[in-house]
Amino acid sequence: MGYLHSIGEYVIMLKGVFGRMTKRTVLKELIFKEIDQLIIGSLGIVAFLSFFIGGVVALQTALNLNNPLIPKTLIAFAARQSIILEFSPTFISIIMAGKVGSFITSSIGSMRVTEQIDALEVMGVNSLNYLIFPKIIAMLTYPFVIAISMFLGIFGAYASAVLGGFVGSDTFISGLQEDFQGYQLFYAFFKTFLFAIILATVPSYHGYYMTGGSLEVGKASTTSFVWTSVVIIITNYIVTQLLLG
Repeated sequence: MGYLHSIGEYVIMLKGVFGRMTKRTVLKELIFKEIDQLIIGSLGIVAFLSFFIGGVVALQTALNLNNPLIPKTLIAFAARQSIILEFSPTFISIIMAGKVGSFITSSIGSMRVTEQIDALEVMGVNSLNYLIFPKIIAMLTYPFVIAISMFLGIFGAYASAVLGGFVGSDTFISGLQEDFQGYQLFYAFFKTFLFAIILATVPSYHGYYMTGGSLEVGKASTTSFVWTSVVIIITNYIVTQLLLG
């Protein structure tokens, strides 16, 4: 029953988010602030992880190609498929659940502890719309982060494979183009869009409805990361089954 209660609260929260709207001028300022904190502030770690893990994927593939009958183009092909289909959309989203999700939960939770949310309600402000709606809109730019991750991941794979002497530049590029389907990008960005909504709303739920003091804020952040990751993984499975199954 506890899970059903939480799901019900989550749905009610979403309804409240799109209820009475905050003034447009205020929302505009809040949205740009959230984009700076949630999106731009995450580009560094996303770029670092994407480049080096792309390189590792290519390196591991190259080191395991012992059969001379297997073409070297498989290095680029495997890197492209791994990065576009799973690594960038899913793995980066789980990393973001720790970075962005914990930040959202702790910031809203701190406002709950210090009664700032109660003050907003007393002033006649829809606190759900004021606090969570800008985060949802800001996270709609999240697919651009994943696009950068894909590019840097493939570039890292190229640098690792070509500079490491495992494959020539032309062969790597040929492998990238081999059996490429545009539908795979649609699949990747569609689930990225869903992950963006999850990253904005699930941590917000854990922060908004938390009770207790500063110690509970830390616990709520940890719980938020766990459940956001779980929801992302389940959503990933469902979307993959529906679109690729």
